[in-house]
Amino acid sequence: MIYLITGGERSGKSGYAQKLALELSNSPLYVATARKWDDDFQNRIDRHQKERDEHWTNIEKEKYLSEIDFSGKTALIDCVTLWLTNFFIDTKNDVELSLEEAKKEFLAIAKHKNANIIIVTNEIGMGVHAETHIGRKFVELQGWMNQFLATNADQVVLMVSGIPVKIKG
Repeated sequence: MIYLITGGERSGKSGYAQKLALELSNSPLYVATARKWDDDFQNRIDRHQKERDEHWTNIEKEKYLSEIDFSGKTALIDCVTLWLTNFFIDTKNDVELSLEEAKKEFLAIAKHKNANIIIVTNEIGMGVHAETHIGRKFVELQGWMNQFLATNADQVVLMVSGIPVKIKG
């Protein structure tokens, strides 16, 4: 099963996804896609790590999620926005190449047998219009990837103010 959990910033996505993962498995994987850009980001990573107990196996993987064996496991991938940022930066802001690489990685992990994959993403296009050209390009990348993920997911949940709203599955 592939679950996509989407919503705005601080909408409760990660908390909901963690609860779902623990309902599906006593020992889920937590796949963190963040790069440690600065101290502020490290604080955010530390906070997220404190939210998880000994039931979790933590894996840090910035881009190539297909290198992880998801077969027979429950895994939470948090989050698509940070994952896409890594492709976007490494391709020098090439939207098409970033999208192609991310789709290829997703399709590879979706093939794993008997896996529950929970993916957290952000609806960044619902807020204020990006001020910069690069920001607008990234919003396009995120939107196209979210559409691709939602099309391929078995279940999609939109988080609104901490409330899960099932929109697919």
